[in-house]
Amino acid sequence: MEKPILVTGAAGRVGAIGRTVTELLLKQGKSVRAMVRSEDDRAQALCDMGADVVVGDLLDLNSMHKAIAGCETMYFGMSVSDAYLAATVNVAAVAKHHGVKAFVNMSQMTLSQMSITETTASPQHKLHWLSEQALNWSGLPVVHVRPTVLQEGFFLILTPDSVRESNQIRLPFGEGKTSPVAVEDVARVIAALLANPHPHIGKVYHLTGPQSGNMHFYAQEYSKALGRTITFHDVPVGSWRDGLLARGLPVHLVTHLATMADLHRAGRYDRMSDDVLTLTGQAPKSMQEFVSRNAATFTVSAKRPEHERMP
Repeated sequence: MEKPILVTGAAGRVGAIGRTVTELLLKQGKSVRAMVRSEDDRAQALCDMGADVVVGDLLDLNSMHKAIAGCETMYFGMSVSDAYLAATVNVAAVAKHHGVKAFVNMSQMTLSQMSITETTASPQHKLHWLSEQALNWSGLPVVHVRPTVLQEGFFLILTPDSVRESNQIRLPFGEGKTSPVAVEDVARVIAALLANPHPHIGKVYHLTGPQSGNMHFYAQEYSKALGRTITFHDVPVGSWRDGLLARGLPVHLVTHLATMADLHRAGRYDRMSDDVLTLTGQAPKSMQEFVSRNAATFTVSAKRPEHERMP
């Protein structure tokens, strides 16, 4: 009997990486154990798709034994959190105990610019870097996947309000270039790695969209997709950060987002990679395609769906 592939974070909102990976693997006929944090409608939907749903907490030892036992291949992904390193080490320890043969780790592309002597102001970047180090030290058969900024995870959350209200993308990116990648493309890469992990053990993959441009370029992409003129308006990082805090977002997350903005302004997100195409055989989706797919969210009459709000 085929051993199940474990996918953590499987009950994320519609379009989230873990959920999309689960859907892709099930469509391939794979046996999938989907780890969720609670039994709710999203967990039931995974059951209805055919996944073996297990409820657990990445920080809880017993939860992870229950989730990992019997799995040889797994995907580890976790949202921005000040407990990220502790969760990574907890999961890794249990994975090693159970003899996991392929551990696909979701990381982020900024780590390619970090080292034992180079870091950033984001505590999350530091936790990600330390987590990669810990996984490498663990001796687990790891594959690191490092996407750049996500189209859905950033632009679908932080740009619709200003686009609807004033036909402006209001972000503190200056003239910096960026190459946002679609969640669907990241998920397709992860599903491909999980389906046949062994040729990729020990490798690091960097995932970007099909082009790198500044926000004036992407304002044109928004304009083409929406059929109206959208412009880019640069805003100071400080006031943008204050606005995020006023919305009630956690300080840890806001500090991470503000650091991303500073790095964009410094040209540190001007990145390109062919790994999506190489690993999946399909070119990554463009920002114009992303905006077209989500056009309703960027229109005045649109009410913002709950799954598109910042957690």
